[in-house]
Amino acid sequence: MDIVFVGAGRLATNMAQALCQKGHRIVAVYSRTMTSAQELAHKVGAVATNNLQSLPQQADAFVFSVKDTVLKSLITDLQKGREEVPFFHTAGSVSMEVFGQHLHHGIIYPMQTFSKERLVDFSCVPIFIEANSDRSLHTAEDLASSISPLIYHLSSEERRYLHLAAVFACNFANHCYALSADILQKHGLPFSVMLPLINETAQKVNTMSPVDAQTGPAVRYDVNVIEAQKKLLADAPEMQKIYELMSKSIHLLAK
Repeated sequence: MDIVFVGAGRLATNMAQALCQKGHRIVAVYSRTMTSAQELAHKVGAVATNNLQSLPQQADAFVFSVKDTVLKSLITDLQKGREEVPFFHTAGSVSMEVFGQHLHHGIIYPMQTFSKERLVDFSCVPIFIEANSDRSLHTAEDLASSISPLIYHLSSEERRYLHLAAVFACNFANHCYALSADILQKHGLPFSVMLPLINETAQKVNTMSPVDAQTGPAVRYDVNVIEAQKKLLADAPEMQKIYELMSKSIHLLAK
């Protein structure tokens, strides 16, 4: 298929290259900054632009992979003359309503954390799709299934909860890594000492539930340890608050 990418961020960088490797043609890449557009376009053999008006009028699909706050305005700006072209976005928390009256539209949401520096293996990435017409559904299925065997149909309403769960499992967990790294750095220790612990924890939840995998003082609510560790955070009240709330939440789930 001939695909136009509107956006050249982390998700677009990974998805465009994955689609290109499977034989799809990325014909154009738009980004607000020409440098970003050129960076991705060079990798997939596409034309780069920071001018919406220079994007092709026709393609098999337009894929919008941009900030939620600008998604609606970009869709509106690109609809004229492309009424028959299927439009898709890749956001976790934005419903299909954002496309308004556009004839063919849908969602292709790969649930994974992305970075430009580290390409993801899409064969292990679950992709959640939704569409408003047979044509857009078939296009979404063809694109998604060409890069991943893990395709799920999910409504916009249910996808909101999926994305919320992902925030806890990924973004909040990664923030805890950052807090851990901060404590270690202040005491002259490298974050690398945590990697075996992190890796084992991740491996455990492949074979057992997260609740059963949970260990530490909060599970049994060991007050002596908890209070002693809270005192160590006396100079970081926000971290102390997080520690206390997390400990209570862990204990409640364990019970």
